Amino acid sequence: MSTQLEVGVPFLDLKRQYEEIRGEVGEALERVLESGQYVLGDEVAAFEREFAAYCGSRHAIAVNSGTSALHLALLAAGVGPGDEVITVPLTFVATVAAIDYIGARAVLVDVDPVTYTMDPALLEAAITPRTRAIVPVHLYGLPADMDGVQEVAARHGVPVVEDAAQAHGAEYHGRRAGSMGLAGCFSFYPGKNLGAYGEGGLVVTNDDAVAAHARILRDWGQTERYHHRFKGFNYRMDGFQGAILRVKLRRLEEWTEARRGHAAGYARSLGGSPLTLPVEPRGSRHVYHVFAVRHPDRDALRRLLQERGVGTGLHYPIPVHLQTAYADLGYREGAFPVAEAVAREELSLPMFAELEDGERDYVAASVLAAVEELGAG
Repeated sequence: MSTQLEVGVPFLDLKRQYEEIRGEVGEALERVLESGQYVLGDEVAAFEREFAAYCGSRHAIAVNSGTSALHLALLAAGVGPGDEVITVPLTFVATVAAIDYIGARAVLVDVDPVTYTMDPALLEAAITPRTRAIVPVHLYGLPADMDGVQEVAARHGVPVVEDAAQAHGAEYHGRRAGSMGLAGCFSFYPGKNLGAYGEGGLVVTNDDAVAAHARILRDWGQTERYHHRFKGFNYRMDGFQGAILRVKLRRLEEWTEARRGHAAGYARSLGGSPLTLPVEPRGSRHVYHVFAVRHPDRDALRRLLQERGVGTGLHYPIPVHLQTAYADLGYREGAFPVAEAVAREELSLPMFAELEDGERDYVAASVLAAVEELGAG
């Protein structure tokens, strides 16, 4: 591939994926239109069964967003106002927002300096008599250290709710992300590895009571039509999204292997450079929702890549505890040095299944040239 600026490589291109499955998507949408089942319905129920089987879980409850999934899972786990839920500052704000919705307080612990997921060694000191749940985040597509997290959780009798919004198909010692805790929560936001054409989310669980409670809460707290046992929510998935996600789920493993292939290509090209590259610990399957690298002069590197036509992303430039909206948590700069360092240095390179090998190589060559220019400067 030419190395001229006009080549350009987008950070993400959802249109390419659509072109690949256009016919199947059209047939799926037609089924919904013919059925008249626009909210929940047969397509959503079928997707729930298929995704539960994919995760190795007994139950799946489809909802309208990943945030709603977290909210319902925590409520079904028994979290209430005044309780504490332990999670991490290096995540999208939805993780903490769902805790806040309940009237509970997010207690944060720093992340591991290698994996950027919850550091189990810090959990013990964060647990108090008010702790009602622990929410590890499977960040960037890499599962958290679930053995370490669950060991501490079990010792204190605290349930674990997995934030698997970025980890569709990720594995930890043979277990699928989302299937290891009391419940697992997924997002189907369009840019996710398994993305809807709009918003969507889902809770998986092996606990019958949690599944039943979440299922009732998503539909206005109804046990039957107009019989409202609980104060519930309008969190239902629409039929179109269920149908589309069924089409995409059939391709997810193929797309995941393509992402993993691109990650291996990046690793070959960028190994030995000054960049810090993603890791895949023994026993884990990374699904590379993003390919996150680190560089001490991240912002300058990003500008140079933009000049070369390479799209990039930031995940996430401001950790949750330093966001103005969550100043009420009471944390100050310096509270979580690892998360803050990652936030300053992380840069996400183009990563999607339909990325061409030549485009990936162009990105890698552009990164190396930019790093060399920064070093010379």
